[in-house]
Amino acid sequence: MTPRALIPSPFRLPRWASRFARIRRMFSSEEDRMRFVVEVASMNVARDTGGPFAAAVFETNSGRLVAVGMNLVVSTNCSLAHAELVALANAQHAVRNFDLGAASLPAHELVTSSEPCAMCYGAIPWSGVRRVLCGARAGDAEAIGFDEGPKPKRWIAELEQRGITVLRDLCRAEAVAVLQRYKKNGGTIYNARNPRRQS
Repeated sequence: MTPRALIPSPFRLPRWASRFARIRRMFSSEEDRMRFVVEVASMNVARDTGGPFAAAVFETNSGRLVAVGMNLVVSTNCSLAHAELVALANAQHAVRNFDLGAASLPAHELVTSSEPCAMCYGAIPWSGVRRVLCGARAGDAEAIGFDEGPKPKRWIAELEQRGITVLRDLCRAEAVAVLQRYKKNGGTIYNARNPRRQS
């Protein structure tokens, strides 16, 4: 069996992202954390390594960055490589625990440049994070052509019933600007199928 120290991270980040992943400073405010994530999303677009989405996992109280993720769907040919899943998987790898809410760990939060799609929403309760901070809304991503999938209408209430707080619209204008830049630059809208749009 491979020793734990040699197990590679679940998702390999693009080379340019290594400087973001190594940041050691504390992000004291929610806005600072979101601005960092929006900057990563913007770089993902500028470097043409994926979609206009990024996410990161932070320790809630200290503001320490645990892991960063960006959308890697097209570059990895993997429909699961959404920013939130990349960040969550790499955070769990970093803390060596599948449960970011384990009693031995500090509280963690997921900061995402856009509200989670149906797939990422489904992963949140199992991840162990206690808070989710969102920039753009699902409607903003849908406005440029992305299919966010069938999420419960009361998705925030559903998470809150599980003890997960959701904050929306943090730096929303900046997050939406990244989405619009991606569309304007001809970025791939990579929905495999969207029955509502098929004729």
